[in-house]
Amino acid sequence: MTLGARLLGVKMVFAHDTEVALVQVAALVNTPLADIAALDAFLLEHQDSGVRTGTRAELDSVRALRPRFRRFWELGEDDLVETVNALLVECRPLPQLVRHDNWGYHLHAVPRDAPLAVRMTVEAAMALVDVVRSGALDRLRGCAYPDCDNVLVDLSKNRSKRFCDAGCGNRSAVNAYRARRAAAGGS
Repeated sequence: MTLGARLLGVKMVFAHDTEVALVQVAALVNTPLADIAALDAFLLEHQDSGVRTGTRAELDSVRALRPRFRRFWELGEDDLVETVNALLVECRPLPQLVRHDNWGYHLHAVPRDAPLAVRMTVEAAMALVDVVRSGALDRLRGCAYPDCDNVLVDLSKNRSKRFCDAGCGNRSAVNAYRARRAAAGGS
């Protein structure tokens, strides 16, 4: 838990860097990344501080992660562990505590100048290590809104998040309201 979270009495589900990585992974799965500008905006939103090439090849390598990362939400614990271990062997991380920008000490497992897709893969794998070790695989789930294929990470205290961040919760509430109004008007 960060000092700020402790002072505010906020209990985090995972370490801050784990939560940031999990949210980024879910957002990547849910974002098509149409072009380099979309990748730039994505990385700005998710505060990536590593070296970038800004090339089409970099965009393609990040896009290629989307189906690999989506599988995290589809696998059971043993298969997820096998997948995470394979990713860690593939990328050969060397975890180190670092401090930069406005962050306190946190874990980086590859250098900031490693290729973007490698950094994203290792951050995802390291975050999933925490998920598995915490017995919190149920916090990775699909959006409950019908016909939505997005994924989410439930970081709520009571494990109650049901909808992705694409407005599905609002659409569900509007639909329920309209159904109640129609039922009240018909009776």
